[in-house]
Order: sequence, then structure tokens, then C-alpha cells
Amino acid sequence: MKATWRADLIAGAVVAVLLIPQSLAYAMLAGLPPQVGLYASLLPLLAYAALGSSPVLGLGPVAVLALMIAQALAGLPAGVSAEAGALVLAAEVGLLLAAAALLRLDALSSLLSVPALRGFENGATLMIAASQLPVLLGSAAAGFTLPALASSAVHGGIGFTSAAWGAAAVALLLLSRRAGSRLLARLAPLLLLVVAMALAAFTPAADGVAQVGALPALALPLALPPLDAALWLHLLPSAALVALMAFVSSLAVSESLAQRRGEKLLPAAELRGLAAANVVASLSGGMPVAGSFSRSILLHEAGSQSRWTLVFVAVFMALALLLLAAPLAYLPKPVLAATIVVAVMGGFTLRHYGEAWRYARAEGLLMAAVTAAVLLWSVGAALAIGVAGSVALLIQRTAQPHVARIGRVPGTQHFRNVERYAVECQPEVVGLRIDESLVFTNARGLSDAVLARVREHRASVGQPQRVLLLMAPVNHIDVSGLVALQALHAALQAEGLRLEFSEVKGPVLDRLRAVGWLERHDVSLYLSHHDGIQAGEHALRPSQADHDAPGQL
Repeated sequence: MKATWRADLIAGAVVAVLLIPQSLAYAMLAGLPPQVGLYASLLPLLAYAALGSSPVLGLGPVAVLALMIAQALAGLPAGVSAEAGALVLAAEVGLLLAAAALLRLDALSSLLSVPALRGFENGATLMIAASQLPVLLGSAAAGFTLPALASSAVHGGIGFTSAAWGAAAVALLLLSRRAGSRLLARLAPLLLLVVAMALAAFTPAADGVAQVGALPALALPLALPPLDAALWLHLLPSAALVALMAFVSSLAVSESLAQRRGEKLLPAAELRGLAAANVVASLSGGMPVAGSFSRSILLHEAGSQSRWTLVFVAVFMALALLLLAAPLAYLPKPVLAATIVVAVMGGFTLRHYGEAWRYARAEGLLMAAVTAAVLLWSVGAALAIGVAGSVALLIQRTAQPHVARIGRVPGTQHFRNVERYAVECQPEVVGLRIDESLVFTNARGLSDAVLARVREHRASVGQPQRVLLLMAPVNHIDVSGLVALQALHAALQAEGLRLEFSEVKGPVLDRLRAVGWLERHDVSLYLSHHDGIQAGEHALRPSQADHDAPGQL
């Protein structure tokens, strides 16, 4: 602490400058009073600092979650306020993440592939910007999808004074980003809010422009969220989606920065930290929170060395609670909307779609489908499509095991695919490489794939006596894979061929030996594929191979 507190203090001050306007703006985006964003940026940071693992995760309200929260709160039962719904939502998100941490389900982050995640984030970015256009223009239009916005815009009207405020705010923010000064770009949103509040308070320039209005005293409300069983049950599906998105996006940010900094990240600790932060948010008048990419990058660039930085951010946010209550009443809403639009659109890019389409069209289509679902349907449907699409593509890719026929590169002991290299093959042995683990998704296709390669060998090289499988790429064989190997052994035996293995990895070999599979089927083992090709009738029997166990891969 003594060696890093100065760097952490400076980083905390820099990030607090960005977090103050973002907290206000994202609370408004979620349909909540601005002070809720400030509350969510105070004690939750301390909870994550105590239990999380990343020194640079910029925790707090985030734009994507704000859009999801807004949709979740739009359908609240009659008589339930948005603030009460946000408290319950934060509590459920925290408890779901805590349960996932207790059950060690940090692997849930893999449910969303990168194309699905990018498609969702880009779609949410566009939808957030679109949802703020009516506020920028002083229109009464509202909605969380493009069709809903278009429908309400017909009767929404435009306030020209509000539009002028919004346009001016957007222009000034964009100019600050192009000025070439990082410090100016970071301070611009806060400076803009201060100037706008001063103009609205002391001049008639904001007459007729919607303002935030008088806020209650910004005293931190410490209390349990509403304990209404019907409300908790109503919000539970939305909470599950928010929890998944919060963890996946936060982990993506913290992992990328940990790699850049050469640090060790603990996904289980991230789950615990996010869980604690959201539970604390529900107890202190906040809203669901997650890691922000822009604030995390800023923490990294500002020199954050430990999670004490978040403690300093919380201290500065506490000062904001004391100083901002009266001035915030004069803040023009078009200016707040402008900070949202410029902030979120700064991370939007079409490049990812082109790259995904050129590399793997199916994943490019999934990215586009998720984006379209956010814009035209709902964020819940988009996440469901992203998860289902990611799983479906995984199953489709692994439904048939890739089995390559391999031969020796002349003058070496290296073996490569006969379809890609000029290699040597011996007539009496079919060399094959299994390129993936053998599990229930692909096990049924193993025999057909191997027998097809055997027929190719017969047609091009000669009549074989043995089939030698190079098993180095196989990391796991489940029960379905074991049954498939047994079926393959029987099929090869029926054709008068002997099944043999080379370069079996240690953990896989341990499982095979645990059930006596190798001995029961008299399968020969080789430490290297080259040894297996050369050995012929001098193959090691399973009992002999026991002496070579330390040499297995």
C-alpha cells in the first residue's frame, strides 16, 4: 500500500471524473433518478475491492446493463416504483452470481461466444444511441426497440431549443476528442455538465428545456430491498440475463487487461466480487453494476496498481454526493443524453462484422442476428439467440470428428496430412490423426470417418494390416467416446485390421487403464508415431507400455 497509494489515488481521481457524469447518465438511461447512479458508484466499489481480483476493473453503472435494466423495469406491476424494482433486480443479480461462485460456475462466461458478445454490444450501442435521440431533440418519443421508437416518434414532436442544446453538447464533446489532449477528452463530460448547469441556473438559455429537477437530499439510503415475493419472481428472468451479461462483459474486460499487464486473474474471485457489489448496491439505493471497458482502460492508463484505487474512487464519489444535490436540479437532460450518445458510439465499429464474415460466415451471421434482435426485438431475445447460436455452432463444428490421414515428411520424423503435403506412406499401416477430443457430440461419427480413410489408403497405397491413431490432439475421452472406440475396434477387427495408438496423453491414458480398456482389446501403444510406423510386429503390448508411462504426453 505504501509503495502504490500515490498512483492509486491519482488513478482514482481521474476515473471519478469520468464516473460522475456516466453514473448520472446511465441511471437516466435505465429510467431511474440520477442519484441512483451515484449510489451505485459508492459502496459497491468497496465490496468489489474486498473480494475481486482485478486492480483495473472500472466497476459501476454501465450502458449495456442500463438498457437491459430499462427493459426489465418497463413491465413492473402497477404500484411498484422503478427504484424499488432496481433494488430487487440488483439483489437478484448479486445472489445469482453468488450462487454461481459457490457452485464454481465461472465457466458460464463461455456461453456467449465472442461474435455473439460483439453483436450484442454493437446492437445495444446503436439502441442506446437511438433511445437518446428523442431526449436530445426534446421529443416525447420513447421505446427500447427501433419499431417502438419509430411508432412513438410520429406524435413525439421536436423541441427546437432542446435540439439546439443537444446538438451543441454533442459537437463540443466530439471536438474535445479531436483536440489531441487525453486530459481534455476525459474532463470534457464533467466540464460540460458544470457549464450547462451554470447556464441553466443563471441565464434564461435553458427556458423550455427539460431539466433533471430537484433531487432529494443525497443521503445514502441503507435498507433491505422490497421483500415482495411476486416482484422477485417477476424480475427473476431479467435478473438472470443481466447477471450473465454483467459477468461475461466484466470478465472479458478484466482478462484482456490482465494479459496486457502480465497479471493473474481469478475468474472465481471476479464472480465473488461482482456478486458482493450487486448485493451491496441493492442495500444502498443503487442499481445493478458491472465492469466498464472505458473506465477500466482509463484505470490502466492512469497507473492503477491495486484495488485500493476503487476505494479512492468511492471517496471521491462520496464528495460528489455532498456537493451535487443542489446543482443537479438545473442540469439540462439533452446535455446528459449527449454524454451518453458520444460515450457509447465511441466504441462502435462495423469492422468486426466484416472480419467475422470473411473468417467464418456462420459466426458473422450470428453476430448480425444478435445485433438485429437487440434493435428489433429485445435484449433478452438477443441474449437467448446469442447463447443458443454459440452452442449450436459448437455442436455443429464438433458433430463429426476430424480424422486426417497422415504420412511421413521425407527425411524427417514428422507426419502431416496427405492432402496438404508430399509425404511417404507405408502400405501395411494406415496412419491417422484424431484432431479433437472424443465426446458425446462427435463420438457417433468416429467409425465412419476412420473407415473412410482406410478405404482411401487401400485405393491409393495398398492393403493395410494395422490402423495407427495419433492421439496427441485428444485431450479427453468421455463414456460416449469410449463406446465409439470400442465400436471402431470391432469394425476394424471385422476387416482384419489391428487398432493401435501413439502419443496418448497421460490423463487420457490413465482413464483407459483405469477400466482395463487397452488390455481387454489388446491395443498396442507407442511413445511416438514414428516408432509405431516403424515397429510393425514389434509393437508394445499394453502391459509392456506400463514401463513407459512417465514418457507419455
